[in-house]
Amino acid sequence: MLNHLRDRTADALRRATEVEQLLADPETTRDAPRLAELGREHHRLAEVVVKATRLTKAEQELAEARELANGDDPEFAAEARAEVARLDAEVDALQKALLPLLIPRDPLDDRPAIVEIRAGTGGDEAALFAGDLLRLYTRFIERRGWRIEHISYSDGAMGGVKEAVFKVIGDGAFGVLRWESGVHRVQRVPATESQGRIHTSAATVAVLPEAEEVDVRIEDKDLRIDVFRSSGPGGQSVNTTDSAVRITHIPTGIVVSQQDQKSQLQNKAKGMEVLRARLLDLRLSEQEAERSRLRKSQVSTGDRSAKIRTYNFPQGRVTDHRVGVTLYDIDGVMNGDIGGFIDAIQLANAEESLAG
Repeated sequence: MLNHLRDRTADALRRATEVEQLLADPETTRDAPRLAELGREHHRLAEVVVKATRLTKAEQELAEARELANGDDPEFAAEARAEVARLDAEVDALQKALLPLLIPRDPLDDRPAIVEIRAGTGGDEAALFAGDLLRLYTRFIERRGWRIEHISYSDGAMGGVKEAVFKVIGDGAFGVLRWESGVHRVQRVPATESQGRIHTSAATVAVLPEAEEVDVRIEDKDLRIDVFRSSGPGGQSVNTTDSAVRITHIPTGIVVSQQDQKSQLQNKAKGMEVLRARLLDLRLSEQEAERSRLRKSQVSTGDRSAKIRTYNFPQGRVTDHRVGVTLYDIDGVMNGDIGGFIDAIQLANAEESLAG
């Protein structure tokens, strides 16, 4: 693995030099799309250069400290051994930070993400947990400085959430949030339980890359569009006009309903946005399934029925089953602190990719 890391780092540093030369070329400045593409690549490679430089320096200092630790002066050797321990930890941390930066980047990672949260098994408690997940992701997104654009929302019982769909706009949104797709399980005493018994409920999360019209071609003949009267909260237009829209993609059977916007035209536009994302996701899932047949995947990204995480409130722990990481800080996690899980999954994915 270390040899793979060194080879990929050397390739990335060579490419960083090439990109800098290309950006300085007058021909590049006359090609706006090419200039923008190289600018994004330069931004990504700059982080590799910084970490690789620090890693090289730390490795050199570690080699020197190890020599001193074997010296004849006991007091000096003891100080050197302490420095070896510190530098060992620093080198390990830098290697882990470099790994995800060196794997081939999925072009979709830079796109906005469409996130769908739905209550699963567990009745009212599942809807309450879906609401908790919505707050969790809202806080995580706010901390990253990203923006949320709400697409649709359906209330569940007791203040919970039956379904919430929203778009996340920010640098690398899909690349980060894609790892949250799957079944999230909760174990706790529900508010509806008078006997104090622990129940297990679930909610599902699907994270889709925003699809552009060039990604998915949708023929008018493949669509059935029905309009109906909106229901629930939504202002004066609710229950007065047939503004809600249901779009059925006939070849796949995918159905999208949208009623949160004020006009039928707006609802249709939002519905088509979600439909395009789901069709692109279907295509990507089929490709991932084909790749999975060819290799054993360490990190599952395509199977939405897979249980990925358990939130155990009585024991105050959250476990991600894909990488075996457990955090005993359920309050922090429910407040949006899920970076530790995402970092661990990205690292596992990078190790798998570098191993071939």
